[in-house]
Amino acid sequence: MAHFQIPRNLPHAATIARRIQVRLEKSGAFEKADSETLLEETNALVLRLAPFEGGDDPPDEEGIAASEETAAIGRRLVEEIERLEIGEDRLGQFVRNLFECLGLGEEGAEISLRAGENPGSLMRPV
Repeated sequence: MAHFQIPRNLPHAATIARRIQVRLEKSGAFEKADSETLLEETNALVLRLAPFEGGDDPPDEEGIAASEETAAIGRRLVEEIERLEIGEDRLGQFVRNLFECLGLGEEGAEISLRAGENPGSLMRPV
């Protein structure tokens, strides 16, 4: 699958995590019945990346560990998006961008579709 492969950038991943949080808040997703896990995973995502906001990418060992932990949270978040059937194009794009910033561009191109990204979107890699 076509994908963008960019170097890991945890400070920008932190920005994208906040965008995901705001998108879900504005959509009313946290108000849905049975959305507690969605809120927990969203908060975990933001908190895991908070130490990197406005800073530099950490050294490789720390950065790799943070990226792997964040990706695990992101996967669980997408499972909740699917379960609650709240996926949509912009949210899917944010998910793809998040995984790209974790250095996981190929997985991001795939998992973003599960979060609602339109496969024909002009924003997707070709």
